[in-house]
Amino acid sequence: MSISNKINAGRFFEDFTLNEVIHHATPRTITAGDCALYIALYGSRNSLHCSEPFAQSLGYKTTPVDDLLAFHIAFGKTVPDISVNAVANLGYAEVRFMQPVFVSDTLSTSSQVIGLRHNSSGKNGVVYVRSTSINQRGEPVLSWVRWVMVHKNDLNRTAPMTVVPTLAGFVAPENLSIPSYLSAKNFDSKATGGQYFWEDYQAGERINHAAGMTINPADHTLATRLYQNNARLHFDDHMMKNSKFGQRLVYGGVAISMCRALSFEGLENALTILAINAGTHANPSFANDTIYCATEVLEAWELPNCKEIGALRLRMIGIKNSSPNDLVDIKTNEKYHENVVLDLDYTVAMPRRKKA
Repeated sequence: MSISNKINAGRFFEDFTLNEVIHHATPRTITAGDCALYIALYGSRNSLHCSEPFAQSLGYKTTPVDDLLAFHIAFGKTVPDISVNAVANLGYAEVRFMQPVFVSDTLSTSSQVIGLRHNSSGKNGVVYVRSTSINQRGEPVLSWVRWVMVHKNDLNRTAPMTVVPTLAGFVAPENLSIPSYLSAKNFDSKATGGQYFWEDYQAGERINHAAGMTINPADHTLATRLYQNNARLHFDDHMMKNSKFGQRLVYGGVAISMCRALSFEGLENALTILAINAGTHANPSFANDTIYCATEVLEAWELPNCKEIGALRLRMIGIKNSSPNDLVDIKTNEKYHENVVLDLDYTVAMPRRKKA
């Protein structure tokens, strides 16, 4: 019997070429079932994504899909071509939520390779890509940069010239996308339970969110399947038993979504994510870890031509197996504390307090 070679084993580091554009397979139509499952996995309570009357009071035609669900689904399209053979996903930058996504929208994603860096071990390298996801009308809904460490298959292949892209430190206020119809004129805080508005947050303030959430093995596996993210390090327990970790790694997006849900207490009035400015998966997470979250307020921005809503630039810190109250130093000598799993710089839209 001959062994077929029709199987696509995914790209290794030496298979990437600078500036090439990759069109990812399997466009994804988002359903109400996807949205319900996302809430079941994380218990997200953002009113904009839970209540159609509330969303309509702000000008939306109906309830938009949770920002992070749309991001994870779009991200998942890139995995078979970019990171199925990853050692680890390392970070994000310049993530722009360009317009809302609704149930029945179909997302298609493509990526351009914008950087390559061969690691000194000779066993792997870092690939930088800029990805864009469009809806069925060809309208861009999401764009982002990420970099991922990918295994080499042929250790003897010559290393490519090193190109590391220069990335913006954050998405500037004038580049944030605010739907033209979004209005907080009829904002009702009884729907959110929140008492704090844009004016009430000050740069340098830190909120230690009280609740924690344990990563159940079935939940993190189901979440990653929901996004059709087929990276082997999240699924293949047999393979990962022989790795330095000895077990599967939890997809980093699970920590992001958990922290977003946990941070609801204290940020109840945050309407929608406008951008992810930068992000680092500082340490791996594993099944049965318990995730906690702290938020630091970095900046408060007024938005051009938007008097009812402001933007808050926040730092989301994900912590495993330790209360935020016990974590004093996130970094020591530029090295993350071993319990820090996520350091995410992101921007949200927040209603401004109504003037009497």
